[in-house]
Amino acid sequence: MSEIQIIPLGAGQDVGKSCILISIDKYNIMLDCGMHMGYDDERRFPDFSYITKNTTLTEAIDCVLISHFHLDHCGALAYMSEIVGYNGPIYMSYPTKAIVPIMLEDYRKVVVDRTGDKNFFTSEHIKSCMKKVIGIGMHQTIFVKDDLSIKGYYAGHVLGALMLLIKVGNQSVLYTGDFNTTPDRHLDRASIDFCKPDVLITESTYATTIRDSKHCREKEFMKKVQECIDRRGKLLIPVFALGRAQELCILLETYWKRHNLKVPIFYSGGLTKKAFNFYSIFIDWTNQNIKDTFTERNMFDFQCIKPLEESVLQSLPGPMVVFATPGMLHAGLSLAIFKMWCDNPDNMIIMPGFCISGTIGNKILNGQRQFECDGKTIAVKMSVEYMSFSAHADAQGIMQIIHQCGAKNVVLVHGNTDKMKFLKSKIEQEFNIRCEMPENGKLVKFKTNPFISVMIPKEVVYDQLKLNTKTVQLVLHRASDNVLGGQLKQSENCICHNNNSQTMSTMITLPTLIQSENLSNYGSTKYTKMCLDLLNINNETINLVQISRSKIWIKKFNIFVEIKFNHELKPFIQISFPIQYLKETLQLIKGLKSCKLYLNMENLTNQAISNIQSHSEIPNITENGEFDNSITESFKENQHIDFELTISDKRTFKNLYSFEKSIQTLQTETNDIKYLNNTVTKLMQKTKNLESELKFTKFVMISEFERKLVENEDKSYSEYISKYGMLYKEKNK
Repeated sequence: MSEIQIIPLGAGQDVGKSCILISIDKYNIMLDCGMHMGYDDERRFPDFSYITKNTTLTEAIDCVLISHFHLDHCGALAYMSEIVGYNGPIYMSYPTKAIVPIMLEDYRKVVVDRTGDKNFFTSEHIKSCMKKVIGIGMHQTIFVKDDLSIKGYYAGHVLGALMLLIKVGNQSVLYTGDFNTTPDRHLDRASIDFCKPDVLITESTYATTIRDSKHCREKEFMKKVQECIDRRGKLLIPVFALGRAQELCILLETYWKRHNLKVPIFYSGGLTKKAFNFYSIFIDWTNQNIKDTFTERNMFDFQCIKPLEESVLQSLPGPMVVFATPGMLHAGLSLAIFKMWCDNPDNMIIMPGFCISGTIGNKILNGQRQFECDGKTIAVKMSVEYMSFSAHADAQGIMQIIHQCGAKNVVLVHGNTDKMKFLKSKIEQEFNIRCEMPENGKLVKFKTNPFISVMIPKEVVYDQLKLNTKTVQLVLHRASDNVLGGQLKQSENCICHNNNSQTMSTMITLPTLIQSENLSNYGSTKYTKMCLDLLNINNETINLVQISRSKIWIKKFNIFVEIKFNHELKPFIQISFPIQYLKETLQLIKGLKSCKLYLNMENLTNQAISNIQSHSEIPNITENGEFDNSITESFKENQHIDFELTISDKRTFKNLYSFEKSIQTLQTETNDIKYLNNTVTKLMQKTKNLESELKFTKFVMISEFERKLVENEDKSYSEYISKYGMLYKEKNK
């Protein structure tokens, strides 16, 4: 029995300085390394002494993962790396990698200018720290060690934000960072697979909040804006440089044009101006509306919103709207403008998001109207409004992500203690799983059951192992899933091993896939068939297909195809293949009418080529070697469709290749039970702390079932599911 250990060094029953240390098997991983905006002393940093009592950070930690660029998640990175001392790898998305050094440098200047703190990290510290950063592509799997992998999922919180899945063997932890399940005007909603992590670590900023619809919030926001300018007041909207700033600018730009308003709108700070450029650089991380608009014009090239010159604040009379950073009024230009305007009752401030305890933003939202700032007493007479445009999931969104990923245990961080207690009870009640909310410095442990997956043909399961049919429980995956074209009624689709359920894979032929009555649940039959036609496999039996709610796997000629469906239920294809088939595969692709190829062999380093030859992942390198996560080579015959080609990551290749090999061998030697025993024995020897018996083995049914379905198309699916669809396992064999 193994265990996963988790201890928050920050954001435990608090919002600020997110930093969670997790231990899986022999590996230690740090999740985020943030700063608390409410403090000016040593309390603003996570307590690294928990790690450094008897060792160094470099010796103790295998890697650091950063979920996104907000300072409460990355602000202590340079301090941790260069002052405390850490020389290991730091992983973050490519947009985050581009934005983090700008955010750190901007905040460093604010702190040093305001406090004169000479012990704060320097510009050189930031540059040195960023040299240790490794970029991650969306949905890319990176192997930190042979058996330690990380995969990033789209989080929807800000540009480049990732939810991070950490896997060690068959044990896994999913860390949400900050995420948003509601799509907005420039980003999509968070997206996650049914990955069934042993532990889900989730933010709980809005643990007890169910927000109004986005339309209602936008309508109420514009009503308040109109009220302020009607009384000829000045409106301050504190925002962070990326995220809500772009969202609200798009909203006001649209409203101003529709009503032909002439009241000036300004955004302040060079950082915000630079921020708009990142959306064009990382256009793939935005929603479809932004992508479509960018083909005609720059969505952030506003006509009604102009950059602010500070002289305008004093010289321009009458109403105006100003977006100013930072968003919590803890420093910078937004605080300076607030001090300048707060004594006029005609003026207004709208706080569009969460403010950490200790910041002036938090104080005025809690009703405080007089306080000391820089030795002066400030009286607040302006209107103070709060409109939740926060890009955090509300309580409903948190419950939704738990359900979508199939978490076995939950840890709540990044939230208010009382609100977390309420959400904790709801999670335990609704999902019947363990939920913890540790405070900073408190260790929590979760027991796990590692298992070995062995792919075995049905003939071997039935005929060779002589299984006892009374000792297995077969339940269905989810009631809403379609398997083999039939609608399944039970609650799960997996075989239970020692109270630890593992998903069952199945085989299917293409005719069943195309003719399935329920195919529309995965996307348009038209689009799916079009994608399959492009690969010239529309009349063959496919060797391998695994269906879930978001993807279908197909195998043909040693080329593995994954059809995924986006939120509009339109599929795109990702192809993975062994490197020895690269030439043949490219010839096949070039025969297509149109496609988009994500591959750049010219810019690959010798190390990258070596990685490819060893079936490792292809590094994502751009023309300038830094920003984007892919190079696009478009075939010029026709326009591009939703089709992309990539080489498989190492884990996917290994799994599929070993599956292919075992199936080929066992199909030709069905009666050779020695091969099966040898395979299991070798796997057992490679896996620690497992008993040498088959009680952890996952059996997978293959093509015999599907062949029967095709040969007997006039019979009902239910009859053949009943006859062939059950898998049996003798206890402890």
